[in-house]
Amino acid sequence: MKYFEISPIISNRLAVFPGDKKFSRSISYDFKTGSHLELSSIETTLHLGAHADSSSHYHADGEGVDRRDLNAFFGQAQVIEVQVACGARIYPQDIKTVISAQRVLLRTNSFPNPEFWNSDFNSLSPELVDFLAGQNVIMIGIDTPSVDPETSKELESHQALYRNKISVLEGIVLDKVPEGQYQLVALPLAIEGGDASPVRAILIEGPQLFPKAKLTC
Repeated sequence: MKYFEISPIISNRLAVFPGDKKFSRSISYDFKTGSHLELSSIETTLHLGAHADSSSHYHADGEGVDRRDLNAFFGQAQVIEVQVACGARIYPQDIKTVISAQRVLLRTNSFPNPEFWNSDFNSLSPELVDFLAGQNVIMIGIDTPSVDPETSKELESHQALYRNKISVLEGIVLDKVPEGQYQLVALPLAIEGGDASPVRAILIEGPQLFPKAKLTC
């Protein structure tokens, strides 16, 4: 079974949204200093590297990440490459491939180094979110820090996600993943009331692993 890791390594080098809290790890006990074990703690934004936004992040009536439907974060997924101008939003006409999965991951190649922040990354248009909703898409992923531009205050595409009840993965790494069909596993942590959660996301090649799987609770 072959898989692609699509989450960047988490370290204090990882770039975060300007003004957000960078990752830091503090070591309380260490073998190197004579302790009987290693023990550490972290402080970080929840919007770190590959992460799942929760709707409470962008809407006053949204839910915490612990209440998100996990079915959106595993199952058949389609990787699609799009090519638009630097800093541009992606529109339905920019998608040149027939949508054939409920989870769509967009490779824009516009945020090439997760450890270096560049503001001119591509993002979604609300029109594209509406279009994908019409194609029965339940989750959209993108290889940039946000589905809206860095300077957006209205968060139009986030609002379109909320309106269409679509889940989202941001900050995934797709530069080594060919276009095509995969099995996605990218479960968020059950952080009570959390506005997001980092994920360790993988794409699996081969036969469909979850043909009819659906979690219920």
